[in-house]
Amino acid sequence: MAAIIDNSNAVGATKRKHLGIPEAVFVEDVDSFMKQPGNETADAVLRRLDEQYQKYKYMELNLSQKKLRLKNQIPQIRQTLEILRHMQKKKETTEPMETHFLLADNVYCKASVPPTDKVCLWLGANVMLEYDIDEAQALLEKNLSTASRNLETLEEDLDFLRDQFTTTEVNMARVYNWDVKRRSKESLLKSTDKS
Repeated sequence: MAAIIDNSNAVGATKRKHLGIPEAVFVEDVDSFMKQPGNETADAVLRRLDEQYQKYKYMELNLSQKKLRLKNQIPQIRQTLEILRHMQKKKETTEPMETHFLLADNVYCKASVPPTDKVCLWLGANVMLEYDIDEAQALLEKNLSTASRNLETLEEDLDFLRDQFTTTEVNMARVYNWDVKRRSKESLLKSTDKS
């Protein structure tokens, strides 16, 4: 009995996963590719491929910046979660918690924090909100899992983008080499016609 494999879902998942990054199509047969409409000259095709390559470079820059932000954000979230867990242990006691906090670069201040069940989280964009420790912990754990998932997706997108770089570079080299061969054939024919 023959098994039939349905790859339509796998292909659809790949398309959705890298949505926004156009896929570079490998030019298998340069002769037939150059006969297609819009590919009148090798220079025009090379310009178009170079433009596509530059777009990929721009996308890589944006994705790399997002990846860097997430790589900085994840340790901060983990550190904040550790502090919350420590505060949760201390909220049952009556003695204050002694700590040092960053006042400015390399300047710390000693503080005595009374037991509390509330914390304020800095959300960015000049927004700070007060939460119960349990709510804050749940929010930060959710944010950590989302940031980790986004980092994985970004790394996959960067890998996909690198594949598109390679395909585009190979296409450019193949079209260029095709044009060099074509020109050498033309010059050879002209030289044989003259003799």
